Amino acid sequence: MTSVFFLIIIGAFVYFFVFAEIFQIKIIQISGTEKVQKGDLETILGENIDRKIFIFSTKSIFLINLSDVTKTILEKFPQIYQVHLKREFPDALTLGIQERKPLYVFCKDSTPCFYLDEKGVIFEEVFGTEAPFLKIKDIRTQEIKLRGNVVKEELLNGIKEIDGKLKEKTEISPEEIVLFEQKIEVQTVQDLKIFFNPKENISKQIQKLILTLENEIPQEKRGNLDYIDLR
Repeated sequence: MTSVFFLIIIGAFVYFFVFAEIFQIKIIQISGTEKVQKGDLETILGENIDRKIFIFSTKSIFLINLSDVTKTILEKFPQIYQVHLKREFPDALTLGIQERKPLYVFCKDSTPCFYLDEKGVIFEEVFGTEAPFLKIKDIRTQEIKLRGNVVKEELLNGIKEIDGKLKEKTEISPEEIVLFEQKIEVQTVQDLKIFFNPKENISKQIQKLILTLENEIPQEKRGNLDYIDLR
């Protein structure tokens, strides 16, 4: 008798938490979207909220698997790199996302071009050729895939330094940066090519370039240059 009573009590609790109106999800709040559509995220949440227990439907806040939903969102949207999904009792879910920000455009000969973020990850195909970002062309033999880290941190920091300091210190504007196994080739708006060694300190090579331009190649003579090799 005692065990039957105990099972009845447990069953009542389960029924209450699964089917009680107070715990049915009614509110979904989504924040952080810029390029990703809220409606697409709402669809994923809706597919994971609705449950069937035998023949009965429920949207119990207790039954949604937060980690599964987070994984699904990250897999479906390469533009998103961080997801914060929380229950807000008794009847709400809050979803906050952080989208990747394009830093450069990354291209290989045999593939489309992609946006590259500040971590060196490609996350979205670029359509057209007028994207307002410096283009990085990769001639190396590595394979690439969406969400892949195609430019390692040290190399990416070197590229950022080249991009920023050339314009700031020398009035030379990079137009395209080409990555080879043994060199970085900077093609500039001024029709001048500059070669860097990716395995050596980029800051020192930039400083060498600045000193060379200041002391040996004045502005009026630079139009005659085809390239500067800092290796």
